[in-house]
Amino acid sequence: MKNLTTRRLIAVLTAIAVTGGLALGSTPAIAAPPPLTNLAHLDFLLDTAAPAAIDGHTTYRLADQPKLTMPWTYADPRDGGTFARVGGGPLDPATGHWGQGAYNADDISRAAVVYLRHWKQTGATSSKNSAYELLRSLAYLQTSTGPNAGNVVLWMQPDGTLNPSPTPVELPNPSDSGDSYWLARSLWAFGEGYADFASSDPAFASFLQQRLRLGVAALDRQVLNKFGQYEVADGVKVPAWLIAGGADASAEAVLGLSAYSTAVPRDSAARSALSKLSKGIAAMGSGDTQSWPYGAILPWTQSRSMWHAWSSQMPAALARASVALGDKGLLKPAIADSVSFTTTLLTAGGPDNGWFPTPVDHTQIAYGADSRLQSLLAVADAARRPGIRELAGMMGAWFFGANASGKPVYDPATGVTFDGVQADGTVNHGSGAESTIHGLLSMLALDANPDVAARAQATPVRSGLDGLTVVQAEASPSTTGTVVTPASAWTGESQYGGGAFLQLATGQKATIQLGASAGARLLEPVTFEPNPGSATSAWTAGTSTLGTLRHAVGAQGVTAVPGALLPQTLQRSMPSGGDSVSVTASRGTVQLDAVIVRPLVSRLTLTGPNGFTELVNSASTDVQTTTVGTAGQRATLRSYDASGVLVEQRTITGVASVVLRPGGFAVASR
Repeated sequence: MKNLTTRRLIAVLTAIAVTGGLALGSTPAIAAPPPLTNLAHLDFLLDTAAPAAIDGHTTYRLADQPKLTMPWTYADPRDGGTFARVGGGPLDPATGHWGQGAYNADDISRAAVVYLRHWKQTGATSSKNSAYELLRSLAYLQTSTGPNAGNVVLWMQPDGTLNPSPTPVELPNPSDSGDSYWLARSLWAFGEGYADFASSDPAFASFLQQRLRLGVAALDRQVLNKFGQYEVADGVKVPAWLIAGGADASAEAVLGLSAYSTAVPRDSAARSALSKLSKGIAAMGSGDTQSWPYGAILPWTQSRSMWHAWSSQMPAALARASVALGDKGLLKPAIADSVSFTTTLLTAGGPDNGWFPTPVDHTQIAYGADSRLQSLLAVADAARRPGIRELAGMMGAWFFGANASGKPVYDPATGVTFDGVQADGTVNHGSGAESTIHGLLSMLALDANPDVAARAQATPVRSGLDGLTVVQAEASPSTTGTVVTPASAWTGESQYGGGAFLQLATGQKATIQLGASAGARLLEPVTFEPNPGSATSAWTAGTSTLGTLRHAVGAQGVTAVPGALLPQTLQRSMPSGGDSVSVTASRGTVQLDAVIVRPLVSRLTLTGPNGFTELVNSASTDVQTTTVGTAGQRATLRSYDASGVLVEQRTITGVASVVLRPGGFAVASR
């Protein structure tokens, strides 16, 4: 992809000045840069089927318009930069059916949102038409009668045959027999669809309203009837009324319900569902600057040890709901996720697929990057925190090369978004519906926010990284303990980072090499905390005592296994210059998976031919002083507190000192 030209950068930075982002002098009017959003590849994925009207499944004007439009699920790369559209699971050549299907409700819902947003943003009639067709198709997959009314069948074959029990099996089975991610995503599409079609096509909007209400009724009887009830997850209370037990699934329903409730504020059932789901999502905010999960909103009630970037629009959902409901209280966990956790994520390497609780899956996909970008922009707007927009620019740079591959994963010339980047920097050159959709949702967001787009494109090279890292305990060079390799690294709710752990009986010791560091670091041993039972461990660095940990959690409750794999932060930080830490099991048996190492001040530097951006963030409860900037270069420095409020702005030349508030961050940019 071509680098952003200086002329284009000036044009977009002028837009920043207009919005108060930067102070620039008078600049002649320059034509707006060409849009990043290109629908060509998503258009290519679209195909049609002509299903019959069967009991419980029909849609808007099916008799008059029998063909339904849907995106193929996958697109495998072929020679010459072309793609082959394929379905999910094995293909039966005799029937033409796939083990799963050709089309799925999740992608139909999200593709509809792409075209809706493009239509409203650009006025493109073609996108309006595509949104209309996709929403008709989605409605066909929704079961309209019987005990499962309002739920959604996930898969359809190329000939229009529904496949409610795919191979491999997915839960719920059949797929319309209970609450699900695809029910949540249908509400997202129906809600935004109603809001956008209400004035231009009232008849179709009324149909979408009926289908949204059908989905809300399903939520009321399956999920929201538990509102106000809590379950226990390894000793912690969690809300019992989230879709599929997920704040992540619920968040995507909230996006649609927020749009719909803004358009129809007097629909009490929809507004009630929006309020209840939002309160459940907010209740999943956890940890703080110094303790796992660092202010993140956790996605799943059945694990205290899991976070994933994909489907992590929980902050975005709370931001949208806060505006629709007039409830500013919903913003508090959204801001903590955006400032405390997302800065930790950025300086650790970006939107990883999975921290369980250590970063065990460093694969990064567009769904994760987009979810983070959408959340940052939504929270920045709702909370009026321009500093969070700066973080959005750094997250958006992922699409243009600020990832482990060092290469762009989105091409504005074709609209192709690749299917992901592996931890080793290998790019998956497929471009299926999910990746394409979320790449385009990000490009639409960047087109709507030219200041963020400019920053994302101007600095596409990840040139400096100093953040959260992990040292596996089983690699300890000095121990009297035993390395244990379980049959599966996956516990049912978390995962041993190296596939094994170090077991220390009472009195046994280990010394773990951390590597040298110029600055102080927080240490977070990751141990399996049993239930029932209790153990303790004592930690030292040289002659310094770092703390004592107790290893136990409360009742198992809804989780898969008794006990949990969790980090605990030692009471004292590792002093600068130290390169190892020692642990002794002082009582009971300690199962030590790893040690998370976090600098008190973490750093990410992005560079490019047209600028640089440097982020420093503090994990300290005290004021920290550090440096930012590049020798010989001028930059704008802005410092923010732990809630993203601006506390200092000045121009610097070369390397300059900056004071970080506790839990705050600063950004130097040129």
